[in-house]
Amino acid sequence: MDIHVVQPGDTMYRLAQQYGVPMERLLQDNQLENPSQLVVGQTIVVQYPELTHTVRAGDSLYSIAQMHGTTAAQLLRNNPALQGRDLIYPGQNIVVKYASRPWGTLTVNAYAYPAIDRNLLRATLPYLSQLTPFTYRFDEEELIPLRDETLVNAALQSRVAPIFHLSNLDEQERFSPELVHELLEDQEDQRKLIENILRTVDRKGYQGVDVDFEYVREGDREDYAAFLARLRRALVSRGLPLMAALAPKVSADQPGRLYEGIDYHLIAQSVDFALLMTYEWGNLTSPPMAVAPLPQVRRVVEYALTEFRPNQLYLGIPNYGYDWTLPFREGNRARSLSNAEAVRLAWERRAAIRYDEQAQAPWFRYVDDRGGEHEVWFEDARSIQAKLKLAFEYGLYGVGVWNLDRSFPQGWVVINAMANIRSEM
Repeated sequence: MDIHVVQPGDTMYRLAQQYGVPMERLLQDNQLENPSQLVVGQTIVVQYPELTHTVRAGDSLYSIAQMHGTTAAQLLRNNPALQGRDLIYPGQNIVVKYASRPWGTLTVNAYAYPAIDRNLLRATLPYLSQLTPFTYRFDEEELIPLRDETLVNAALQSRVAPIFHLSNLDEQERFSPELVHELLEDQEDQRKLIENILRTVDRKGYQGVDVDFEYVREGDREDYAAFLARLRRALVSRGLPLMAALAPKVSADQPGRLYEGIDYHLIAQSVDFALLMTYEWGNLTSPPMAVAPLPQVRRVVEYALTEFRPNQLYLGIPNYGYDWTLPFREGNRARSLSNAEAVRLAWERRAAIRYDEQAQAPWFRYVDDRGGEHEVWFEDARSIQAKLKLAFEYGLYGVGVWNLDRSFPQGWVVINAMANIRSEM
């Protein structure tokens, strides 16, 4: 796999000639919204098929996979133009194997809201080991229902493990430390909530549990770890793992409401896995900067490895960016946008995309119709590659993508090129 950075005068036809691959292959792998509108600084992923299969009458992805000693899921990953469908026709060229070799094996987890576009979900499921519908909430011992059946069933049908997600979001969509505190104070509420979690897991076919309590009070940190341990013991009889999603700490005594109640040392002994939420440095209310700058991400991983084993850890990867108005003022809020939207915006505003080598992230500035200046940071093929390299460097168990609800075809192509995707079913 090569990652080409678009230069002035580049066209898809010229790139196909330069790299010696069919233009159709470039178009299929990158799924560009408009291939004629290339932005200087934009990334194009180039893959080199090593083995292909020409579809014959009566072929299916399953029969082709059997013929070549692979899986239908791998064929779907290798051929993103199929959009997750086994809809093939005689004469069609299917990539069985690419020339590049994966760096290693990863479990790939991703979060999705129940309202995710169904076509996008179907196209993305082949790249996943696990799918985590977001989110179950609770009120004392009661779970608040989630319309997750479509996501869970789609995952199970694709042999992707659905993961039950529990958070402390309140009715205002804010993470509530009070909800956590009240639960941790009442052993009977904990017992009943765990029973309700187990009933839901059993009824719907979940294959694990992920707890994401944020802004836990410092005084609750030991009780929070004890609750996780209690939940883990309840899951053991079902052979199901427990994960905790963790604020991105860089030291044990890191100050701040987001960090003080999250004790990596205690939690490492209470769960099977932890997802490091290594994003949101650049966020809705921050000054403009990369959402997940690599030096900060590395510091989080290095601290986590002082308490967790590498095979307990997932590296969080953001699937979005932000558009800030300049000059930045306290109280201003950035606009969230998808990575594909960022590239489209750069085209519309005739802005060249630049790349910060230290942060390992793309960015650009533009002027809006009213003369206001903006700065945009997002993710591209290079920044995803950098994060995956970090995960492999430290031997982490997997990666967790927040979230699936915005299309980013290049990101999944890079993941497929760099990783053998572990099956959790």
